[in-house]
Amino acid sequence: MALGVRYRDPGLSIEARVTDLLGQMTLAEKIAQLGSIWAFEIVGPSGVDPDRMGDLLADGIGEVTRLAGSTNLRPTEVAMAANAIQRHLAEETRLGIPAIVHEECLHGLLGWGAPCFQQAIGAAATFDPDLHSAVAATIRRRLLLTGARHALAPVLDIARDARWGRIEETYGEDPYLAAAMGVAYVRAIQGADPKGEDPTGAIIATGKHIVGHGLAEGGLNQAPAHAGWRELRDEQLLPFEAAIREAGLGSVMPAYCDVDGVPCHASRELLEGVVRDEWGFDGIVASDYVGVAMLRDQHKLTADLAVAAALALEAGVDLELPRSAAYGDPLVRAIETGRIAESVLDAAVARVLRAKFRLGLFEAPYVEPPSPAELADLAAVEALVGRDLARRSMVLVENDGTLPLAPERRRIAVIGPSADSPRELLGDYSHVVHIQTLLEMRGTNNAFGYAVTDEVAVDDELTGRRTILDALRDRLETAEVRHARGTGIRDGTDDEIAAAAAAARWAEVAIVCLGERSGLTDDATTGEFRDRCELGLIGRQQELLEAVVASGTPVVLVVVSGRPLALEWAARQCAAILLAWVPGDEGPDAIVDVLLGAENPGGKLPVTIPRHVGQVPLTYRHHPTGGRSQWKGDYVDGSATALWPFGYGRSYTSFTLSDLRLEPPELSTTGGRTVVRVDIANVGVRAGDEVVQLYARDEEASVARPVLELLGFRRLGLAPGERRTVVFELAAEQFAYTGVDYRRIVEPGVVRLFAGTSSADLPLSALLRLVGPVVDLPVRRRFVTPSTIE
Repeated sequence: MALGVRYRDPGLSIEARVTDLLGQMTLAEKIAQLGSIWAFEIVGPSGVDPDRMGDLLADGIGEVTRLAGSTNLRPTEVAMAANAIQRHLAEETRLGIPAIVHEECLHGLLGWGAPCFQQAIGAAATFDPDLHSAVAATIRRRLLLTGARHALAPVLDIARDARWGRIEETYGEDPYLAAAMGVAYVRAIQGADPKGEDPTGAIIATGKHIVGHGLAEGGLNQAPAHAGWRELRDEQLLPFEAAIREAGLGSVMPAYCDVDGVPCHASRELLEGVVRDEWGFDGIVASDYVGVAMLRDQHKLTADLAVAAALALEAGVDLELPRSAAYGDPLVRAIETGRIAESVLDAAVARVLRAKFRLGLFEAPYVEPPSPAELADLAAVEALVGRDLARRSMVLVENDGTLPLAPERRRIAVIGPSADSPRELLGDYSHVVHIQTLLEMRGTNNAFGYAVTDEVAVDDELTGRRTILDALRDRLETAEVRHARGTGIRDGTDDEIAAAAAAARWAEVAIVCLGERSGLTDDATTGEFRDRCELGLIGRQQELLEAVVASGTPVVLVVVSGRPLALEWAARQCAAILLAWVPGDEGPDAIVDVLLGAENPGGKLPVTIPRHVGQVPLTYRHHPTGGRSQWKGDYVDGSATALWPFGYGRSYTSFTLSDLRLEPPELSTTGGRTVVRVDIANVGVRAGDEVVQLYARDEEASVARPVLELLGFRRLGLAPGERRTVVFELAAEQFAYTGVDYRRIVEPGVVRLFAGTSSADLPLSALLRLVGPVVDLPVRRRFVTPSTIE
């Protein structure tokens, strides 16, 4: 093959192709590969604009930002636009390097007409990684149909402060749960081998935000994180390491925050030292949106964007998203003035090119636009797994027997701002929400520093979406259902509250749907940038709830919220409380399935629910001196205990656990396995799901350790009277932690294992002895505990 086009030969190794291509690139072409553009910059009213592409893509481009997510293009149009961009790059640029299209897809592809699934915090409440994987597989299919190959998900931040609005995007407070759910998501979304041996249909997932984003001071988004390296390594970083080592994660995204004064986008110790050198990560590091420019604008490390670009590139940030700002002319200046060596640039460009070769984009840059039949087939599958996910995410935290609703109920009042609003069921990374966000930032004077073009507009995406009221009316055909809004999320009038109370007095039961609005816009109350200083029901919703309770009618409270709310008063006064999280399109029918008993609730809390805001940040994994005020216990003015503990959730049936046994009860620190068995029986009269949870307490350690750590879980369904055995396999390395000198070690000693159905309900325990020398464990390979059912 002639010199100059060897990189196009698929018979050569990827490394040979990268080396050949990199050797032919100009400085401008190299830097272009580290940059990106918003889709709306090149998509006009009539589709992709060739003139704009000619201006913006002359030297190529690394990525295209949200071709589906920042436009109102329909799926087939998105695919056609992706093809037009790739064709321009192939035919109108010197080297013909294809682009990667990236999209947000936390709880469904952020695109017009795509379904919105249950939000991540609700997915975590299922304690069902296999189901989460099935949902992620449908997201992968939709990405591929529209030409996207880089998924900006999952969020692996550990979050324990409910004031922080982004807690809804996380898997909650526990690093093991986040690792198990994150590994399942990454494996499903990446599909085929991400290393390029079989690149057909490969997608790159992105673990974000590394690290400490969920530790922000005051619960304020992007605020500094205060944590030592021991906490970072054993808790905050663990899900990222798991996703890289167990699932082959292809991309990571640094957090906006600084940790101990060093912004993550400028932390060579984190990105090069830990992620690449220690963990062996060989994928791409993509900046969070405007994260590089923030080194100048927010972190104030420099007044020169060229210096900010050099700092990020030296730290290991390969791609600047969502558009080239620092990785454009400023980076050219940094190279030309010697601020950074071109060899550092070459290493980053090589990683981006390697990703493109692994994705097979040079051989297959185009996508076949999806047919109506393909989209309909996908939508059917999405609806099935979406309903299942929503059903299994429901967490029943209170119930005096009012639920499930008795069929003889004839008068039902449905009250609250979330009852008849499809908008309130959508998470903060849904399409309509983000188009509204772009419009709110229209102009150049916004936090992201770019202009949103006039082509961005809101289309009607809410008509036809079902509400909780719709689902109740459909299912309660023999009952009379009266609806009263009562209040909005933040607003409301005395007359509306009085009308709601009157409807409750008329009814035999009142279903009150309260909570928050997810999103990034100013009218949202939870989501990115939407942090709170109080955790009660916002606006006049508490007033509404009290008025309905005062009617004397039993109240079933359905909470639609991405963050845990402080509901101590409601817990005392309501007949039942169902936490529905942010359930998405299938939420209405899933909620009604649980209310009517067609689905027995089996979800569990992925977070500890506080009684009041003064308790946060809050976790069951506190150290022995945590969780109470020494030595009195409670606060002077309130309880220090959780309202509902991590892992908790009620059912319409009853379960018992028995006979926890270890085989063997002794484990060498140098390796080996122990098998843990526990029996579970359904002793109630209804079929239902339970989550068997396995915890550990290290009772002999050289540093203070958590009083409990989740080490495994298994959700299973049992018929009345059915008994099964859940089997866990633990490895010695799962008891490793960061020691006094910051080495990861496995120590000899005694570990107590617990089995139960929540972090506060652990009736069974057994001792496991770790014997042998102290073992250094520089490379950990077991993160997720295998489990089976006998």
